[in-house]
Order: sequence, then C-alpha cells, then structure tokens
Amino acid sequence: MKITWLGHSGFRIEIAGQILLVDPWLTGNPMFPEARRAEAIGGATHVLLTHGHGDHSADAIAIARELSIPVVGIYDLVTWWQEKEGIEVVGFNKGGTVALGDVAVTMVNATHSSSVSGPDGPVYAGGEAGFMISGEGHTIYVSGDTDVMADMEIFNDLHGPDIGILCAGGHFTMDMKRAAYAARTFFDFKMVIPCHYRTFPLLEQSAELLKQELPDVKVVEPEVLVPVEV
Repeated sequence: MKITWLGHSGFRIEIAGQILLVDPWLTGNPMFPEARRAEAIGGATHVLLTHGHGDHSADAIAIARELSIPVVGIYDLVTWWQEKEGIEVVGFNKGGTVALGDVAVTMVNATHSSSVSGPDGPVYAGGEAGFMISGEGHTIYVSGDTDVMADMEIFNDLHGPDIGILCAGGHFTMDMKRAAYAARTFFDFKMVIPCHYRTFPLLEQSAELLKQELPDVKVVEPEVLVPVEV
C-alpha cells in the first residue's frame, strides 16, 4: 500500500488494486507542483470527496471527466453533479459502505460544513463526512474536515483503524493538540498522517506537537508526492 500526499487534504492511496484520489485539490493549491499533475492522477480509479468546499472538491469534476472515473461521495452532491455535469458517480451516505473493487469504503460522520460556490453565494452540498477505507489488512480513517467528536469512539469500535489521516491545521478544523487528543482518546493508531496544515500562514506549520503528544504512534509528516509505504 502507498499513501501519497498531494498537499493540503489531498491524497493518492494505492490499495488492493485501486488508486483512490481523496480530496484532490491540485489547481491553485500552493503546495502542489502543477507540472506534476499527470503523475499525481495517473491510473486513478476513483475520486473520493469528503465534502464540497473548493479546497477539497475543485478538481473532482475535471479529473472524473479526464480519466472517465467516478466521483464517490455524499449522495446529494455527487448525484447533482451527475445530472448537471454528466460525470459518473457513486453516491451514498453516512453509515453506508461501498465496494470499490476489493476496497471497502464506509462513510462516517464529521462535524464541519459543506458548500460549493454558486452565483448568489454558497450552495449547500449535502453535508460533511469522513471515510474508513479498508483493504490489504489495513483500515485507514480519513477524518475529512472535523473537530473532535465522541462519535470517534464508535468509529474505533466498529472499524478499528490502524492508520489515521487527520486534519490538524486549526482555525477551520482540529489543530495539532485536538487531533492528538482525538487519536489518544478514541483510537489505537499505529500511524498518523496529519493534513490540512502548512498550506497557508493561517494554518499550523509543524506537526511537532502531534509527535510529542503521541509518543507511541508513528507520526509521519508527509512530503508532497513522496509515497509513504505501509
């Protein structure tokens, strides 16, 4: 399995014969080298979206069209895009599980907001979510944009994820301290990868606090387009 950061909250996850692009915001992402776009999306089988905000969804439709692959996400948003944009989608909702080849993806709750830009301002985009992605004997919890939630205890009981991809930049989501609290209190991760940080000066720039707070967990500060081998 390979987990490759695309900057901000974007990841390329190669697992059980599938290549999943999670929240692949590439165009205009200050952390992503746009000259390497083809490398980042090459061979992708699905686009997974946690919610509608542009720093997660802006490239989803273009990638889906270019590669003729489905966008997988909350029913309200992706089926609207299916009708409006003519793309292939897999729409489901929180608590539901879909099979992407030999990979099982369960949508779980998050606490944030979700909208896309409209001509008269933000348009509701069906709600925010996270994912449990299972394959090759591992389960990855992709938190999406969220704060700490008591729901996380249930997530761990039901799914037992060993890898956490956790938003940790603060201001719009959990910061490093809150992400560490969530990991320590509710989960038994073997590896944690922070995201939604370093992109802008407003966000946290280092994961040192996360490392200090989780001494028994392998905390990986990802580098853009450098695969993390699991």
